[in-house]
Amino acid sequence: MKRIILFVATNLAVLALASVIVHLLGLDAVLASRGGNFGSLLVVGAVFGFGGAFVSLLMSKWMAKNSMGVRVITQPSNGQEAWLLETVRRQAASAGVGMPEVGIFESPELNAFATGASRNNALVAVSSGLLARMSADEAEAVIGHELTHVANGDMVTLTLIQGVLNTFVFALARVIGALADRDDRRGGTYFIVVMVAQIGLGFLASLIVMWFSRQREFRADAGGAKLAGREKMIQALQALQRSHPEELASTQLAAFGIAGGEQGPSLRRLMMSHPPLEERIAALRQAAERG
Repeated sequence: MKRIILFVATNLAVLALASVIVHLLGLDAVLASRGGNFGSLLVVGAVFGFGGAFVSLLMSKWMAKNSMGVRVITQPSNGQEAWLLETVRRQAASAGVGMPEVGIFESPELNAFATGASRNNALVAVSSGLLARMSADEAEAVIGHELTHVANGDMVTLTLIQGVLNTFVFALARVIGALADRDDRRGGTYFIVVMVAQIGLGFLASLIVMWFSRQREFRADAGGAKLAGREKMIQALQALQRSHPEELASTQLAAFGIAGGEQGPSLRRLMMSHPPLEERIAALRQAAERG
């Protein structure tokens, strides 16, 4: 909760600073002459931007279960499921989070993800392919990686960042529209410019979200190494290298999956939610060398 309060307070300060800058540049006067107000735009943008992001967060477990066909384990039916439940329970206790729901989804790919509205209301799901093709040590490290996402509050933090960016995209697109079409706000030029600006600013916003996502993956790998062991985490990432896994279909779930992030052109890299596996392995080895 403290993390959320500090993050919201910081972003409110950013929004206030944006209003001051707009005033100093005289953009609010342009908006006022056309019947608009930047402060009002920020409020409306925040309602839609944060509202949509938080609705998605609150529905994340339900959406994951239905879109991925996750079967939640309430009572283990075999030794493998019992091991999975016990491993998650042990690591959740070590990470200081509530016991999440644990599930399995049918997929030949090596993958797993975590989602949920809070540290104590999460879901950790692994693919059937991961359980079948990874060793117990490797699977344990993957689970540690996902539980670190939960412990770090990554789902909530990413939602807050997305909400702030949505707010700015909504407001700034309309400022640009007002500047481009000062004569007649009801004219087609205004709406066309707003739509184009929203697409362009939305793309830039997605680059920021993806950058944060990549940094978060390094932290989750470090957390997985702490919970399961550094060598186990490295072995798990090497297993992913050998299998060339695909990212999860859902953009939201892909951001919290273990797989993804192959080497590619610079522009493609900017749109990746995960760093290349080679870099993640190198980061773990460098941490070991530093002691």
